[in-house]
Amino acid sequence: MPDVFLSIGSNIAPERHIPVALRDLTEQFGPLEISSTYESEAVGFEGPLFQNLVARFTSDLSAESIAEQLRAIEERHGRTRESQKFSSRTLDIDLILWGDAIISKGRLLIPRPEIIRYAFVLEPLAELVPNLKHPQIGKTYGEIWSQFDRAGI
Repeated sequence: MPDVFLSIGSNIAPERHIPVALRDLTEQFGPLEISSTYESEAVGFEGPLFQNLVARFTSDLSAESIAEQLRAIEERHGRTRESQKFSSRTLDIDLILWGDAIISKGRLLIPRPEIIRYAFVLEPLAELVPNLKHPQIGKTYGEIWSQFDRAGI
């Protein structure tokens, strides 16, 4: 069974939404291994600070099935899909890795490009699995994080 990694974030009452999301994810997928929580600025818009973390579990479900279930969890917790891509969120859960698969099917991109683009995804992932290699780049997440440009973080 592949290891599945999720990026989880919230900037609307994160102290309420993140723990409930972790409970729902555990009920849906089984035990989770989670990173520390990191605070970050909103990207692409003015808004409250985000709380972000990465969670890991194993599953025999397809990446598509997991992504559908994540969307349902987001919606149960008040996530709205506005026309604006960048906006405040009760909950944002992204499937960022599904084993070492490379997938590009519509909106489903694995590994998610955000892994190497944003500290709020890369840092908790590197904390959780510093020796795991990015399936396209071939470097470990610890190496990628150590070389990440932290200017402006």
